[in-house]
Amino acid sequence: MELLFDFLRNTGWYMLDYRYVIMIGIGILFCYLAIAKEYEPLLLLPIGFGVIVGNLPFFKGFGLGIYENNSVLHYLYFGVTTGLYPSIVFLGLGAMTDFSSMLARPKLMLLGAAAQMGIYFTLLSAMAIGDFPFFQKIGMVFTAKEAGSIAIIGGADGPTSIFLTAKLAPHLIGPIAIAAYSYMALIPIIQPPIMRLLTTKAERCIHMPEEERKVSRKELLFFPIIGVLLCCLLAPASIPLLGPFFFGNIMKVSGVVDRLAKTAASSVIDTATIFLGLTVGASTQADVFISAKSIGIFALGSIAFSIATASGILFGKLMNLFLKKKINPLLGAAGVSAVPGSAREVHLVGQKADPTNYLLMDAMACNASGVIGSAICAGILWSFLMK
Repeated sequence: MELLFDFLRNTGWYMLDYRYVIMIGIGILFCYLAIAKEYEPLLLLPIGFGVIVGNLPFFKGFGLGIYENNSVLHYLYFGVTTGLYPSIVFLGLGAMTDFSSMLARPKLMLLGAAAQMGIYFTLLSAMAIGDFPFFQKIGMVFTAKEAGSIAIIGGADGPTSIFLTAKLAPHLIGPIAIAAYSYMALIPIIQPPIMRLLTTKAERCIHMPEEERKVSRKELLFFPIIGVLLCCLLAPASIPLLGPFFFGNIMKVSGVVDRLAKTAASSVIDTATIFLGLTVGASTQADVFISAKSIGIFALGSIAFSIATASGILFGKLMNLFLKKKINPLLGAAGVSAVPGSAREVHLVGQKADPTNYLLMDAMACNASGVIGSAICAGILWSFLMK
């Protein structure tokens, strides 16, 4: 009997407490949303399963946990803590991105810039709440570096959020990554109500002009070169993200390295996404993850994402005051860099108002500019907050 008790004490069941049960439940919920509801399954499924794996109790010191040196998960997590996986993901994104619509209507880039307002509003909010006694009492106080990491969630860009957090507040990678990817996955729930609240039906029915200026191959070739020079000279700290991004794009448009471009857009980005999702999920170890700060991160992240969506829409309405040919203000919601989820939702909301309205390509133009905008914001925050 004593041998049986010794065996039971060596099982994970014996070490399981309510915190791990909660986190395993969250991991199962993510898997359910990915499989049953198909909410961003490429992201939620590996993250959800990673949450389950990361919250299986184990003996400390055996080299099993993601935070223990020499464990397999710890080695895989290296790509997160160094920013390696986000850079690889950006390489693949660049190889998949078509900038034709954005170059044909460059004014749509302004919507991508406007949607980044959520980042800076949340930065100030996260820094300000520490002045309130209630938040001080519960431990929901953030340093400037932590506030910058939380604020980038407003860009709705998981890889960028992980990259910046790895540089500024690596101890918060788990909650910030989960928050960022959760809001990206929940775009069909979060964004449409904001779109309908801030626009009239007449505005949602605005058709974008069908005739588009034909973008030449020369323009497509020059854009990644000019883009990397302008963006990375403006914010040198964005080089690890935008360097691979524009490199992936020039491989795509050059037409001379199709094998490399296709590999970057498929096998390479898929491999990085698998390990990124699994290890980020595993980093939500209950004894590290469950805290007042994690709750604050999720609350501030939702505010950041909502304000980013709203600011893009409102800027679109502002532009219409000066434009002869009105744009559909819904496009501003695609200024966040959740590719292609937010562009798809903009298109669907527009079609619900008018089934003949086709906004997808214009929304993708805003989406592409949002990717660049959030990476620049991350570079600016990194350069300022690291001083």
